[in-house]
Amino acid sequence: MLRIHFTPDDFARVSLAPRPAPLQELNVALTMMCRRDGELLHGSWRRRALRVLPNAALPLADLVPAGRAPSFLDVLADSLPDALEQVRSAPAELVGAELERVYAPARTPPPAWIHELHRGAPEAWRSVRRAQHAAFTVLLGPVWAQVQDLHHAEFVRRAVQLAEGGVGSVLAGLLPGARLYGGVWELPGRPREVHLGGRGLLLLPSFHWTGGPLLSDLPDRPVAVTYPAGAGILPQPDGSAGREALAKVIGNTRVELLHLLAEERTTTGLARQLRVSAATVSAHTRALRGAGLIATSRAGKAVLHRRTTLGSLLLRQDA
Repeated sequence: MLRIHFTPDDFARVSLAPRPAPLQELNVALTMMCRRDGELLHGSWRRRALRVLPNAALPLADLVPAGRAPSFLDVLADSLPDALEQVRSAPAELVGAELERVYAPARTPPPAWIHELHRGAPEAWRSVRRAQHAAFTVLLGPVWAQVQDLHHAEFVRRAVQLAEGGVGSVLAGLLPGARLYGGVWELPGRPREVHLGGRGLLLLPSFHWTGGPLLSDLPDRPVAVTYPAGAGILPQPDGSAGREALAKVIGNTRVELLHLLAEERTTTGLARQLRVSAATVSAHTRALRGAGLIATSRAGKAVLHRRTTLGSLLLRQDA
């Protein structure tokens, strides 16, 4: 059981992350990719993700040699450039200690570039930055707008709960098995005692993680608890299998239209890319709009279409 101890000041310093954290969401997506449980539910996504993950992302595996990531990767900045910069600016003492900790139980010695990272070599840090950026682009880039929409809805829900029921209501109802008594918040998880000591607590939902709460406890920062919000939404780097299944229901042209509408496009532009008439595109977009899968707006004489969150969810439902 994870036990988090509050001081009176800490109850006034419980906050909700207003926006998702790109690198933390990447961390949990990569963890899901490496887990062997839940093979039936996530196995096809895992295999496709491994196939399309670029070589530039491979150094990330060296940073997690025995399944435990170094804590300097726990960055909660809500923009990718800021998050990448925060990783780079981690104190040298923390980086060195964490690399030694994660490699202590490993059966293989660290590769040469990890030794370079340990001593702060700029090229080693550039490898980390390239790896994180490449992995985010492939695994999360296609669904980041969806993650932002879902995060906003979760933020509003928890903010209302906080306003109506107070901090105790939020903490006790955040996860199954959670309870608050006195100044201690108990959560299901590995046995651990954490003392906030006036630093406060940040609650961060994840839309990929389906396990127990994840804790980030770094010096001079609020303790952050990342918790699963919903059943987990895994981005699909290769949606060919799902595309075939979906095409049987709504047709190949409409599936292709939905994929194209990850970005806003005009009727004329869609017709040109699909090599069909504008009238045909209008008929398809009318049907998709009626089902709530796309949204349409006007800019002067142009008619603009874009996929909705529901449309994105449909594309990834069976992939």
